[in-house]
Amino acid sequence: MRAFCEKVITPTDASWRYHKYLMPYLPFSWHYHPEYEICLTLNSKGMRHIGDHIEEYGELDLVFVGPNLPHTWQSEANQDGSEQIVYVAQIPVKWLDKLARDHKELQGLLPMLARSLKGIKYSKECAIEAKTLFENMDNAGATQRLFLLLDLLDKMQHDIEQVTLSTPMFAFGKQMEQDNGKLNQVIEFIYQHYTDNLYADQLAELAHMSTNHFHRYFKQRTECTLTEFINRLRIGKACKLLVTSSSPISVISDQCGFNNVSNFNRRFLAFKGCTPRKFRQQLINHNLIN
Repeated sequence: MRAFCEKVITPTDASWRYHKYLMPYLPFSWHYHPEYEICLTLNSKGMRHIGDHIEEYGELDLVFVGPNLPHTWQSEANQDGSEQIVYVAQIPVKWLDKLARDHKELQGLLPMLARSLKGIKYSKECAIEAKTLFENMDNAGATQRLFLLLDLLDKMQHDIEQVTLSTPMFAFGKQMEQDNGKLNQVIEFIYQHYTDNLYADQLAELAHMSTNHFHRYFKQRTECTLTEFINRLRIGKACKLLVTSSSPISVISDQCGFNNVSNFNRRFLAFKGCTPRKFRQQLINHNLIN
């Protein structure tokens, strides 16, 4: 699951890029770019991947992605054939950072901009306000869109229910300190092989470190142990399979790299607060109600 670098083209009459996508479904497209991105997803449900964070998303999903943080959304086509809507604002880092630093009225944005390096998810109430602002952007000129963007950033800044998503330092790109190239290399390898048997000494060799040093380094940089990191990815994949397939839980356990169903159930319960069977049943019940 190697991330590719997306080239963002800014319009000639604006300092940032606004776009509205209408799609039958959202394909898996694991990518990153050096711009900030505000993304509002409507009439869609599936799995959202931000850095090492993987979870289900539904209607009115508003997320702020920091520069060089890998991300993607993935969904199936709606049963009624309706289009899924994605509003995107992609904002150059230098422009927005300077705007926030140089104007006292906007300096309150700076902590949120720093947190965006982990990805930030906002409340449904904030997403509803964002929907109105994005809809207004659709028919606005460049100047009015700028005012609407500032209004949106202000509402996001004051959302008391906002939560960060990914572990720190999970980013690609030139702005990372040189030493983090080792971590990115290891994390990319984990993403490609996390359903296989992975061993610390194997990853330590990839990073050119001793195993003990690698354990300390990994925990310091990601704020979780190697085992926790790998299990988080495996549980994320399990959630996706529980949502999108009818495979038996024992099969899903094998597909996600767990050595037995008991271990899978125990790990899933620790991360999600319920067993895989209950997780799937809750989804079934939710779909029946809706």
